[in-house]
Amino acid sequence: MKMDRIKICGLEVFARHGVYPEENALGQKFVICADLFLDTRRAGLTDDLEASVNYGEVCQFIQTFMQEHTYQLIEAAAERLVRALLLTWPAVKQVNLELQKPWAPVGLPLETVAVEICRGWHRAYVALGSNLGDRKGYLDFAVEQLSAREDCRVEAVSDYVETAPYGGVEQDDFLNGALELMTLLTPEELLDALHEIEAAAGRERKVHWGPRTLDLDILLYDDLILDTPELHIPHADMHRRSFVLGPLAQIAPWVRHPLTRQTAEEMLRSLEM
Repeated sequence: MKMDRIKICGLEVFARHGVYPEENALGQKFVICADLFLDTRRAGLTDDLEASVNYGEVCQFIQTFMQEHTYQLIEAAAERLVRALLLTWPAVKQVNLELQKPWAPVGLPLETVAVEICRGWHRAYVALGSNLGDRKGYLDFAVEQLSAREDCRVEAVSDYVETAPYGGVEQDDFLNGALELMTLLTPEELLDALHEIEAAAGRERKVHWGPRTLDLDILLYDDLILDTPELHIPHADMHRRSFVLGPLAQIAPWVRHPLTRQTAEEMLRSLEM
């Protein structure tokens, strides 16, 4: 389903961004075009500004942000600006932004140079597991660490369930759970963030499928299908693991595997037959 959008076109701002020192000292004109993707249905029905986003305030915010910061690259200015917009207006789910630099010092006649980016919130599901030490404490720690990040919003956390170990390595039982996450991170950035949290919990990767203080796995990320040496989305074994599907089905029984199109509840039921 396509989202509604508010379009801001041709906003001119005088700011100090550029690789050359004189650009930072003297400044120059920048032109910004932004598409804000959100649901405007309630605003349209109620005629209530509080149900939408005040584009006048957004324009003032863009001007202030561009003038209060200095970046060498317009890529950096665009990235930081879009992030700030998404964090400031929770109703906005995605921003497409074009940042033009019409006075770029390239020594050739040109109309403008520009960078265009698209960024937004993504819905991910993460599996949690621990079978060493304070198992519940480690799972709670993971939830707290993700909740503390400004680029992540924990939307739901399942109950924790005790399960037998998986993979044939003799070890203690696990405590498992799952959480739903809205994030601005890419899949690779999210994986790095999860590894940092595991490391902070004392995770050591010595034995494959062996005991660990904290295990965090990305199960789903929107409807993305991704296979790289470092990361597989959807998680390659999620449809075979009841200790993953049980908690996932509790918080999102309707969420579908992007390859099989089965819901979490359907996948769990097929394992229990």
